[in-house]
This record gives sequence, C-alpha cells and structure tokens, in this order.
Amino acid sequence: MQRAGAALGIARWSARHPWRAIAGWLVFIALCLVAGGAIGTRSLADSDSGSGQSGTADKVVAAAGYPSRITENVLVQPRQGRDGAQVAVAVRELRASLRSLSAVQEVEAPQVSADGRTTLLPVVMSAGGRTGDAATTYAIAHLAPVEAAVGAVAKQHPTLRVEQAGDASLEDAVDKQVGTDFHRAEVLSIPLTLLILVVAFGALAAAGVPVLLALSAVASALGLSAFTSHVVPNANALSSVVLLIGMAVGVDYSLFYLRREREERAAGRSSIDAVEIAAATSGRAILVSGVSVLIAMCGMLLAGNVVFISMGIGMILVTAVAVLGSLTVLPALLAKLGHRVDRPRVPLVHRLRSRDGSGRFWPAVLRVVLARPSASLAVGATVLLALAVPALGMQLRTSGPEDLPRSIPRLTTYDRIVAAFPQEGTVHQVVVSSDRPLDRAAVGSAVRMLERSTAAQPRLFSAETSTPDFSPDRTVATFDVAVPYDQADPRARQGLHELRSTLLPAAFGDLPGTHVAVTGQIAGDADFSAQLRGHLPLVMGFVLLLTFLVLVLAFRSVVVAGTAVLLNLLSVSAAYGLLVLVFQHTWAEGLLGFHSNGAVISWLPLFLFVVLFGLSMDYHIFVVSRIREAALRGLPTRAAVAEGVTRSAGVVTSAAVVMVAVFGIFATLSLLDFKQLGVGLAAAVLIDATLVRAVLLPSAMAVLGRWNWWLPRSWERLPHLEGAGTPAPGAATGPRPVAAPVPALVDR
Repeated sequence: MQRAGAALGIARWSARHPWRAIAGWLVFIALCLVAGGAIGTRSLADSDSGSGQSGTADKVVAAAGYPSRITENVLVQPRQGRDGAQVAVAVRELRASLRSLSAVQEVEAPQVSADGRTTLLPVVMSAGGRTGDAATTYAIAHLAPVEAAVGAVAKQHPTLRVEQAGDASLEDAVDKQVGTDFHRAEVLSIPLTLLILVVAFGALAAAGVPVLLALSAVASALGLSAFTSHVVPNANALSSVVLLIGMAVGVDYSLFYLRREREERAAGRSSIDAVEIAAATSGRAILVSGVSVLIAMCGMLLAGNVVFISMGIGMILVTAVAVLGSLTVLPALLAKLGHRVDRPRVPLVHRLRSRDGSGRFWPAVLRVVLARPSASLAVGATVLLALAVPALGMQLRTSGPEDLPRSIPRLTTYDRIVAAFPQEGTVHQVVVSSDRPLDRAAVGSAVRMLERSTAAQPRLFSAETSTPDFSPDRTVATFDVAVPYDQADPRARQGLHELRSTLLPAAFGDLPGTHVAVTGQIAGDADFSAQLRGHLPLVMGFVLLLTFLVLVLAFRSVVVAGTAVLLNLLSVSAAYGLLVLVFQHTWAEGLLGFHSNGAVISWLPLFLFVVLFGLSMDYHIFVVSRIREAALRGLPTRAAVAEGVTRSAGVVTSAAVVMVAVFGIFATLSLLDFKQLGVGLAAAVLIDATLVRAVLLPSAMAVLGRWNWWLPRSWERLPHLEGAGTPAPGAATGPRPVAAPVPALVDR
C-alpha cells in the first residue's frame, strides 16, 4: 500500500486537531487583511490599460507633462423655441458665479451652436496640482459648489434648460451607478446563496459553512491582491471579479465535501471517519478541480492586456485560497460540528429533502438517456451545436457613452450637448510625438492639410478639427478629428482605417522624426478588440492542452480527458451563441432592459471562456470521480455511470442553482457589460449542469463503454496526479452493515 495522499493527510490532521486548524485559518485571514492594508494597493491608471497603437498613444500623452484639464460643460438652451436674450442673461450669471469658486480654474468663452439656439459654457475645474486619474478624483470631490451654482441659475430661469455634464460629473455619475449596482448585487447574492443552501441541506449550519468558507476566501484573496498590485496594478473591477469567482468556487468545493461527509455519516460512519473518507474522495476531486481551474485562470495572463492580467491574478489568488480552505479548515469544521452540522433543522424543508440528495427527476432522466445513449448523445450534441451556430456571426465592440443607461440624468445632458455640438462627442484624437521639439508651423500646416482631406469625406469625418495642443517641452502635440457618429456606427472602424492608413501619412509624411498615432474611443475599441481576437487562440490552446494533461494524469485515461475538453468546448460555444442571439439583436431589449448596440462586449468572449472552462471542470471532475469510483469497484460502465451521476446530481444541482442565481443578479444591473456577463455566465452554467452533465456526459460514456479508461501503453509511466475517483476503502457504496471497523484510508 502507498502512503496517504496530500488531501487525506491534511484533512486527517485537521479533523483530529480542529481548534488548531480553525485558529490557523483565522490567523491566515487576519494576516492577509492586515498586511494587505498596511502595504497598500496600487491601482491601474487609465493610460496603462490600453492596447495597440491607441494604448501607446495614451502612454505618450500621459508622460508628456500636460497640465491636467478637467472640463465641465454647462448647457443653456430654451425648453421651447428661441429666447436669445434670456440665454445671454443666464450665461452672464453663470460666468460671474462660477468664476468666484475656488474649485474652478477657468471659465472659457461661451460657444454657440450652429443653429444659434444653444449655448455651451466650458468650465475648467481645478486639479489641485494633481495629474492623471488623481486630478479627476480631485475634481469630482469638488463638484458640489459648481453643481450648486448651476442649479441656482437653473432655478432662476425655469424656461431654460441649464444643465451640466463633463469629464468629472459624467465619471462621477457612472461610478455611482456602478457602485449602486454592485452594492445591490452583493447585498442580494449572499442571502440568496444562503437561502438556496438552506433548501438544499435543510439545516442552517450546513448552509452557513459553504458561505463562510467562500467569504473568507474572498477576504483573504483581496488582502493578498495588495501585494501583487505592486507587480501588476489592480484593475478597477478586480474586487468584483474576486467576489464573483470566490463565491462560485468556494461554495462549490464546500458542497462537494459536505455532501460526501454527510453521505458517509448517513451510512453509519463516525464524524472523523466520514471526514477522512470525504477527504480521500471529494477532497481529491477538489484538488484536481482546483488545479484545472487555476490552469484556466492562468490563461488570462496570456491575454496581452494588463487589465486581464490583473483580473487573472485575482482569480488565481481566490481559487487557490478556496482550495486551501477546503482541504484544511473545512475538515476541521465538519469534524468539530459532527452531527450538529445538520442543526438547526428547517421545518418542512428538511423533511422534503431526498435522503440521497438525487431526488426523482435526474434518475428518471438518466434512465431514458442510458436506455438509448446513442440517440441521446446525438440529440444533445445537435442542440448545443444549434445554439453555438450564431456565435459564427459574433461582432465585438467595447461599450461607449451611448451604451450607458439613460436613467442617469447626466447622460441625457450629454446627448443634448453632442446633438448641438458634434465636436463634443466622439472624436479621433491624433497624437504627434518626436524626440525633439516639434515645429509648430509645420505641425499646423499638416493639420490644415488633414482638415482639407477630412472635409472631402463628410460621411466619415466632421468638418471640425481642433487646434493642436503642445506639451510643455513641445515634443508632443494632440488634436481632435470630430466624427458625425458614435463608436457603434459601422463607419467608425472605416474612418479609423482611412485616417491611419492614408490621411495621416499623407499629411505628416514630410515631417522627419515624427510619430503619429490615433487614440480615442473608436481607436481604443478597435485596438482592444483586435488584441483580444489575436490572443484568444493562444489562451484557448494553453487552457485546453494543460487541462487535457491534468485530466489524463488524474484519471489515467486519454478518452475521459478528451471527452471533458470537447464537452466543455460545446458548452462554452453554446453560451457564445446565446449571447449573440440575445444581445446582437433587439428581441430581448424589453425583457432585460437594455438597448442593443449590435455587438458583444469585446472583453467578454475571452473572459467567459476562461471562467466557464474552469467552473465547468468543477462539475465534470466531481461527476466523473464518482463514476470512476464505481467502475473501480467492478461495476459495468452503464451501472457505474448511473451510480456516479445519480449520487452527484444533488450537489451539482445545488451548486448550479447558486451560481445561476448569483450570475442572474448581474443580468439585472444597469450597465450593458454586466448584463452580458450575467446572462453569459448564468446560461452557460445552466446548460452545463443540465444538458451536458445529465445527457451528454452519461450518454457519451455509455457509448464508449470500456474505452472510457483507455490509456496508451507508452503513457502508463506518466506520474499519477493525486487523482479523482479512487475509492477509499470504507467509503459508502450503498446500504451495508456498519458494525465492522472502518479500514485504514490509503491510496490504491
């Protein structure tokens, strides 16, 4: 006999020294939080998050030493008709009032729209000596007196529309909306998870343990992310992503372990023996699953964008901590609680639970599937392929101001400003740089030449081109080329290509030693989408290959590993197709409360692939582990599949319901990005836990029969990852006498 594996050895020590294990875990959490708070967190600057030519241009501008210029625009417009005299009075009052504020650096000359009906008053906010993101933060903190002054003038002129929208106020409004959304998601997700687990277990203690483990993993990972932020700065969405993934894997792993421990106690085992059997079976599955999830998350590091790298590091941290907690403190808690984990029981709910957790529905489905496995496999695969077909027409685009919810008042003001002053809307920002000071006259001449070229193409460009703005050392100059559409318009990419490939080289080709680049919303969207599209095959290849190898080492089968990879690819492809059906078209707009921009958010396909592949492997490894246990006991393939799927049905269903509910909350948030994320994740998990696990997996294994466990002779010398599916002696396999002593738990 071989020595006990790592999962069993750790669990055995924790179960026999529960207070030490629990105290050690609490100390670990405290150290992560305290040390993380002490070292501080570095946040990712906006200028460092770009891609391609636009990302390079953003960095050039950020390093050029431009004084920060945070501009608020005050719109003055008659609510009906024209009233030039009253507009002029209101503008004078605004200028006088705003100039007296310390938060205002300068009030520029008013601009009048082409139709003469609307006046725009640009107000430059004080940056408090700060630059970059810090300048915007400072301006946001000092918006109140400006808003009060604008509000006072608006109150004095009720027949006029006097409204404010600009760099600081728009960012503040959107940030507040996002904060409100995430707060609502966090407030709803935890009690909703707890409620579902109460229904699943029928006891408060059993429901609380997975939630506590998941939350402790999230807290620890956020503390650890402070250390990693000094290598790769944290992206703004990191904490939300850590919460999302932490709750998913933390609850999953606890469910796997807790279900098995309860199953063994129901078979007559003592608390310690039940925990050790759970460690030798479910603990091993968690270890293998954790490795496969970590591999998937590592795929984010190959995305070529620092935002993805930052989120990938956060997901790696929370997954690793969740695995560590499942193998250490969870056995200690279960050993200490013993039968008390089933207390206090929830009346009625506890009585309604099935004893084996499988219920009646899934065994009935499985009987049909295993009676005709070939037909079931064909039907299931056809359904998933049909769902995946729309993904072939997927269009990628980052969200812009036009995609934000118009329930935010600042955005309706922004729309009015852009309608009256198109140059205040979407623009191509051109960045001209050199190692030496630029010749102002030469740059001005080139800009005028470019303006003549753009004026000849009114379909792609507006007539307005701004005056070049030179950096203090004159090595960088920037100017804007306005466009008569937003970034979602099909002409956006066409105009960008024309500008980069033809117009700019023609205008600036005679300026030696200069570099010309285009940035802005349209360029950033195009470059980001192109980068992700180019890196997606690399990420997919990395994740698929390493996951395949891990499963071969764990299950000692090429067929099981290959089947897992193919089924998960089908599941992810179907999720892509659903995203296209829902969001590239308009039929679901009323249902989900969004306005379609005819595309899928650029970052979503890569993010979804990594997350879904990792989470899907959780279910797959757990289910196949139970099937392999039965097969190693000598059951025929169909009987082993029936037992494995049936015994794991309860926990997979419970975990899936939790994730679908939590992800579904994101589908109700205001921003289009999060709606697509929520729908994509929820739909994929639902497909994976039902059609894939209950139909495709059992039917495929039934069709393959003994070939499921085939391994080439030349691969038999490969090391054996402490794997899933090796039954521990003494593990419950159905009704049996329990008077005999439990044999030692060792690897086979």
